[in-house]
Order: sequence, then structure tokens, then C-alpha cells
Amino acid sequence: MLEALTGTGLAASAGLNAYIPLITMGVLARYTDTIDPPTGWSWLSNGWTLAILALLLAIEVVADKVPVVDHVNDVVQTVVRPTAGGLAFGAGSSSETVTVSDPGSFFGSHQWVPIAAGVVIALVVHGVKASTRPVVNATTAGFGAPVASTAEDIGSVVMSVLAILLPVLVLLGLVLMVVAGVWLVRRRRRRRAFAASGAPRLSD
Repeated sequence: MLEALTGTGLAASAGLNAYIPLITMGVLARYTDTIDPPTGWSWLSNGWTLAILALLLAIEVVADKVPVVDHVNDVVQTVVRPTAGGLAFGAGSSSETVTVSDPGSFFGSHQWVPIAAGVVIALVVHGVKASTRPVVNATTAGFGAPVASTAEDIGSVVMSVLAILLPVLVLLGLVLMVVAGVWLVRRRRRRRAFAASGAPRLSD
């Protein structure tokens, strides 16, 4: 069960930022004993891999904080984030961590299952993120984009670390993400309803 929580947390993290969970796993595997990926995933801790991921992360961090550019970035990331989620779930759920000593026994021979699950989880989280960002931009005249993006990056880092060190707390993180997403969607619907009725808009 902990393997599934580890993979789920990493995939959800990838839905917010494709590169943070991969870098987190790679750095921890390279410099600590908290996670030990199997041979097939050892490339994550390679120096060149980490350098490329760091460069892509830097581009993502900047692009996601600029209004309008963040929307274009979300369109591009519709492919990247689910792919990263599949990789993160696959690598994380099959790795030995401080809480998981026998990861291979959970999924058995069905190695495609964690990758497929990671793709779906990351795609759902990405969809919520991409649909709520216009609400933030519209309600703050674009000034909320860097704040929301920074919060998402921090959430991605926290979720990635928890997934590896304390996977039980991943459930709490997922609940908080769902609550935040529902609140933003409802707020968007209220604003649309006010605009359609022609009534003067009240501050939320």
C-alpha cells in the first residue's frame, strides 16, 4: 500500500510541476540513502539527467509565473506532465525507500500498471491546475499568477518529499489539493453567473 501512496504522491506532484518529483528522486538517490531506485530507473540520479531536468525546471518556473505565457505553458505541459507522472509513479513505486523495503511485491509482474496510473493521476491534477489558473489571473488582473505558481511549486516539492519519506501523509496533501481546486472552480462559476445576470460584481 505504501508503494501506491509513494507513486500517487509523486504523480500528483508531477501534475503541478513535471520536473520537481523527478529531480527530487534523482537528488535523493544520488546523495542520500532515502530512496534506492531499481536498475531500470537508475538514470534518474545521473548527473547529466539532473542537469537537463534542472534546466527544464528553470524554464518552467519562469514561464508559469507570467500571465498569458502560463496558459501557453499549460497547453504544452498537457503532454509533459502526464508523461512525467507516469515516470514518477513507475520509479517511485518500484524503489526502496525509508518506509518501503520490498516494492516489487505490490505490483508484481504488471509493471505497466504504475506508469498508466501515474499518467492518469498527473493528467487529472494538471487539468485542475490549468482550469483554475484563468480564475486566478482574471480575479487578480494577472498579479496572482506568480503567487499561485509559487504555491504550486512549493506544493509539488512538499508532496514529492512526503511521498518518499512519509507516504501516509500523501492522502492529506491530496485532500488539500482537491479542496483548493473545488474552491477555485466554484469561484469561477460564481463570477460567470454574476457576469451573465448583469448584476454588479461583489468582492469575494
